[in-house]
Amino acid sequence: MVKNFKLKRKEHGKQIFQGLLVLLSTLIIVYFMPRSETVDYVYEVNKPWFSKQVIAPFSFPIYKSDSVMRHEQDSVKRTIVPYYKMDEGMKGKMQKRLVGTKRQEWSGPNSMMYIKYINNKIDSIYSRGIIATEEYDNLVLDGKRVIRIVEKRNARIVPLQSVFTPRTAYEYLMAVDTAKFSRLVLQHFNLSDVIQPNIFSDVEKTNAELADRLRDVSGAIGMVESGQKIIDRGEIVDKYKAAIIESLKREANKQHKDTSTILSFSFFGQVTLVFFMMLILVSFLNLFRTDYFDKLGPGILLFATITLFCSIAGWMVSHSFYHIMILPCCMVPIIIRVFMDSRTAFMFHCVMIIIISSFLKEQYEFVIMQLTSGMVAIQTLRELSQRSQIIRTAVIITLTYFVVYTSTTFIQNDSADLSRSYLIYMVVNGVLLLFTYPLLYILEKTFGFISDVTLVELSNINNELLQKMSEIAPGTFQHSMQVANLSSEVAKKIGARAQLVRTAALYHDIGKLERPVFFTENQRGSNPHSHLTSERSAEVIIDHIENGLALADKYNLPAVIKSFITTHHGISKTKYFYITWKNEHPGEEPDASLFTYPGPNPSTKEQAILMMADAVEAASRSLTEYTEESISNLVDKIIDGQKNEGYFNECAITFKDIATAKEVFKEKLKIVYHTRISYPELNEKK
Repeated sequence: MVKNFKLKRKEHGKQIFQGLLVLLSTLIIVYFMPRSETVDYVYEVNKPWFSKQVIAPFSFPIYKSDSVMRHEQDSVKRTIVPYYKMDEGMKGKMQKRLVGTKRQEWSGPNSMMYIKYINNKIDSIYSRGIIATEEYDNLVLDGKRVIRIVEKRNARIVPLQSVFTPRTAYEYLMAVDTAKFSRLVLQHFNLSDVIQPNIFSDVEKTNAELADRLRDVSGAIGMVESGQKIIDRGEIVDKYKAAIIESLKREANKQHKDTSTILSFSFFGQVTLVFFMMLILVSFLNLFRTDYFDKLGPGILLFATITLFCSIAGWMVSHSFYHIMILPCCMVPIIIRVFMDSRTAFMFHCVMIIIISSFLKEQYEFVIMQLTSGMVAIQTLRELSQRSQIIRTAVIITLTYFVVYTSTTFIQNDSADLSRSYLIYMVVNGVLLLFTYPLLYILEKTFGFISDVTLVELSNINNELLQKMSEIAPGTFQHSMQVANLSSEVAKKIGARAQLVRTAALYHDIGKLERPVFFTENQRGSNPHSHLTSERSAEVIIDHIENGLALADKYNLPAVIKSFITTHHGISKTKYFYITWKNEHPGEEPDASLFTYPGPNPSTKEQAILMMADAVEAASRSLTEYTEESISNLVDKIIDGQKNEGYFNECAITFKDIATAKEVFKEKLKIVYHTRISYPELNEKK
């Protein structure tokens, strides 16, 4: 009753956990998905059109491109003649200033002649006009050759060269006939005081004419009628077709007035799609990989990776951040494959690609390239044990992108017209894939997973703990090496993680380091158990589990390795001492807990393999003779006994896997204990 209640409570907790994963993933992905009320098309000029056929839904003008419009408007601005106002009273003011500032030293017999000369010059200068030097320079820089001067209600066009600046006006005044006038005398009149600009820019009139001229610039170069075909898949997008497509986008977006309705439907569609995809993933895991929900780590990692990459893709599209092809989507199947399995990696990769493609315009190309590269990634990185494998996988994925892109381009365009920018995106994608290696290390430490790289490092027999075992408990070390070889061979045959079970086998008996002489493989001569009771001997033997866990904590071994230490005996008994006690106490029943390992029983296929290999290897040492029959009988007896005791009931190992394991053990033990034939003696000739 209590057990059923606990099971129901555990199952209820799993369902809540799954619901939270689905809900949070959906909300986060939808939040970052692009939502636009505008019509958009993705294309490149002089490249094939990869989207579906486009038919004009209504009649619309073909607008000129922004660059053409800017060019024509700039041309109008260059040809416009600016308006200027003339201050007609400026000349009289300057002439009065000249007379009013006459000094006594000028009152010579010729002073009136000089004043008359200057007045005449001033009259000529102000009639032509004086413009500020800065204004003049700006007109020259703008390429203006004429200006329009407004006098009263009349406007006349005047060449810019005929207008004075303060400097040229002064030079004009000083340019006298030296036979009649002295330049030195003219300088005494301070002529710069009577030279002031008298024409000023009329910005209002100039802008008004510019606006009229710009309105006359036509923004269209033609018309498209409703129902007319604009472009079809595979056609080349030339400049004219590009102008039509941009015009359609412009007109269509003008007609989308009720943006709130469009946004609501768009949002509803996105939520429905993502939520449905997340439910598919949960259903898949419940059908094929229920163990991934037994702990928080696997489930969180699976949904966090797909949520992260979908969110990044949505943000990139929303903000037009480079091209979506630079996003290394193949990181997801690589990460899942390294920590979990190929089937799950491919399933999550497919769902991720479907979600990302839902908000892309170039869906066809993206889906084909990413699905193909994902399959290649999973197949080329079955077990990650070296850093070079990541580099090799990144190169292969990049080549896959290139092959698929080239082939689809040939199919669509029937030519080798490849986009250079697209090829650059593929290379950037391959470079970013190299960051998978440090990311794997971060995820390993965050979620408590263990990669094959770490397992390979742990299986190095030169590390401190294994080196210590080889010195203090050499028999246990040799036993562990044999178990590692046997179990890894079985794992390869039945599709389990060979490197994991091999590494775990090297550490499963590290607890024997505390009291090595109490284990037969390390004994030389006397047996210390002869001085102990059966209960005490069983306690010493069973303690190697707790001692092993203590050493594992001391040397920071991963949790997955510790699980092998606790499960390699399951809840079996120390049969030797259990039977010895019963023989010593006939008719009595012992306290079974004193002779029983703490367990638990194996919960994974790898743990079951190690349990079988450990028992078979240890028992094989007790055989008196090593024949094919004796080895076969021993293997059958040991493994059938474990199976009948129910030690494998809680793991996913099958009868077929167990039968395969038996065959592997038999073949390997035959090789290990094979004896050489005796060489014949040479008969001496008599």
